[in-house]
Amino acid sequence: MSWNLNSDRPIYSQIIEHIQMDIISGVYEPGTKLPSVREFASTASVNPNTMQKALSELERTGLIYSQRTSGRFITEDITMINDLKNSLAAEQINEFFKHMEQLGFKKEETIALLEQRIKEGK
Repeated sequence: MSWNLNSDRPIYSQIIEHIQMDIISGVYEPGTKLPSVREFASTASVNPNTMQKALSELERTGLIYSQRTSGRFITEDITMINDLKNSLAAEQINEFFKHMEQLGFKKEETIALLEQRIKEGK
């Protein structure tokens, strides 16, 4: 996935989200070694300090960990990764229902529309 970072939100939080998506989508498998801060920063076209801040935050959450001389790695805790995936999915679903409500649809109507779309195969 390309690094489409914009100035409407802090860059480091967008980096965190990007790496989280790469982890839950399988771009980075559990236990995989991550690129160095400089490599990541170069790829994302950001300052290494910004990348360091994002990686430190991911480390604080336990999603990645450091091995002193070997670099950073993705957690091997599959439950943690699945919990993150489910949490992000719940956020998306809540946002969807919020937008549908703004369009004037009640939850029951939204669910009926979803079921109809599924039956149509779209």
